[in-house]
Amino acid sequence: MTKEELLFLPVGGCREIGMNLNAYAYGSGANRKWLILDVGVTFGGPETPGIDLIMPDTEFIETIRDDIVGIVLTHAHEDHIGAIAHLWPRLRAPVYATPFTAHLVMEKLREKQLDKDVPLNVVALGDKRSIGPFDLEYVTLTHSIPEPNGLVIKTPLGTVFHTGDWKIDPNPMVGKNFDEARIKELGEEGVLAIVCDSTNVFEEGESGSEESVRENLIKVVGEQTGKIAITTFASNVARLESCCIAAMENDRSVVLVGRSMFRITDAAKEVGLLKDIHFVEAGDAEHLAPDNVLYLCTGSQGESRAALAKIANGSHPNVKMGEGDTVLFSSRVIPGNERGIFDLQNSLAENGVKIITDRQEHIHVSGHPCRDELRRMYSWAKPKISVPVHGERRHIIEHARYALSMQVPEAVTPNNGDLIRLAPGPVEVVDEVPTGRLFLDGNRLTPEHSGGMQERRRMSWSGHLSVSVAIDEKGRVKDGPFVAARGFSETDGRVADESLDQLDEAVEKAMEKMSRKDIHNDENVERALLRSVRKSAEGLFGKRPLVDINILRV
Repeated sequence: MTKEELLFLPVGGCREIGMNLNAYAYGSGANRKWLILDVGVTFGGPETPGIDLIMPDTEFIETIRDDIVGIVLTHAHEDHIGAIAHLWPRLRAPVYATPFTAHLVMEKLREKQLDKDVPLNVVALGDKRSIGPFDLEYVTLTHSIPEPNGLVIKTPLGTVFHTGDWKIDPNPMVGKNFDEARIKELGEEGVLAIVCDSTNVFEEGESGSEESVRENLIKVVGEQTGKIAITTFASNVARLESCCIAAMENDRSVVLVGRSMFRITDAAKEVGLLKDIHFVEAGDAEHLAPDNVLYLCTGSQGESRAALAKIANGSHPNVKMGEGDTVLFSSRVIPGNERGIFDLQNSLAENGVKIITDRQEHIHVSGHPCRDELRRMYSWAKPKISVPVHGERRHIIEHARYALSMQVPEAVTPNNGDLIRLAPGPVEVVDEVPTGRLFLDGNRLTPEHSGGMQERRRMSWSGHLSVSVAIDEKGRVKDGPFVAARGFSETDGRVADESLDQLDEAVEKAMEKMSRKDIHNDENVERALLRSVRKSAEGLFGKRPLVDINILRV
């Protein structure tokens, strides 16, 4: 008889920071039941032209869909909940979330007209409940968003503590304090494995408290004249409150600028946060003196369509900033966003705006644990196994090494798709399942290795040529061949006539060389034109562009 096993499977979130989707299984063979933790996204970049959202490929998860007993969300950051409305139709399991997270998830479901279909269960902070063979307990931690939860997952083969995203903040300013006492109790009760955040494993010391940021924001805002804008992550409600208090302490009214600011503050007020904070409409703020205005803006990562980018390029309808004004970046630079952020800051500086970042002033702290916080977590939880997640490969390997140095008996360094047996026996990768990424391309989800994305990348790098020719039933060329070119560097923004002439000449010669037999065969015509135009383009531009051949039989 097959033994029961406790398994862990990262589908997203290992080898990257973001796009978190983790699965646990308990049982034997066909009797296994699965629990999903988080369904997140990451964001597209220059290497994925036309793609805004990227999410884990659920190909394997869909094969065991009937055995999924629930989808549990640890907190409301996009890299943990952003894919729920896109992927739920493929998973179709009950969803569990605490109130703040549930409010934001419901918004996403309404946008996709799924709010009547998805069984969304709102769970109280600190709640306990059984979902299939898993006994769950929510443990309140601290992070850069309200209601971050660690999940205690109890099974007959042992207890797993899945931390989600966390830090140790002695005074988080918003929400409940870090439940150190409960984690110490878990350590005494016995923790088989900790599945733990690796983001800041290379950072010495501690991440710091929101309280110190609030104190310094009050000071820094008080030192400025003119209009002030603060850009930060909208999801960090404690930071939003700190910005508002800094404004009020310095006789400034707060104006929200950017869709996410409204969405998050609405959710916060819905669950009883930001109760005493009041905002002014952007249009009304135009009548206030510059020294009495503070704009709270989206766009800290240089996003081209966010509020701060529109302010910087002068296209925002209500907010103008220039000489004598100040923008505070109360945020960190997420790796990969450097160019966009620096371009944004340069645009602001060009307009005479003073820029203050966390390098000049203490106006930001991380939401993830540094090494001293990790050390304290391990000393409290006392796990037998360390399973680092939420990190690039270097983070995960270093986290495992660090855990072993703290006398944790075993550590594993998972990749997405590694099916890891936590019990019984020693921790071990027992299988590998298919994983990958899904791109949200317009309103369609497509696999990352689809031909369409490969062609799009090629066009963005090498340009596009289209060849058209009309041929009659006797094999005579009635019109063309003509070449149209797109995406090549020319001084006037289009390919010069002389270059097009050379391309036209190349395909005309190819047609002239064709035998009467070949000219009646579309595949032979296409092959000859393709070969000639590519060779000519490579000589002209030094590139091998994507080429389309259009043959019209008349």
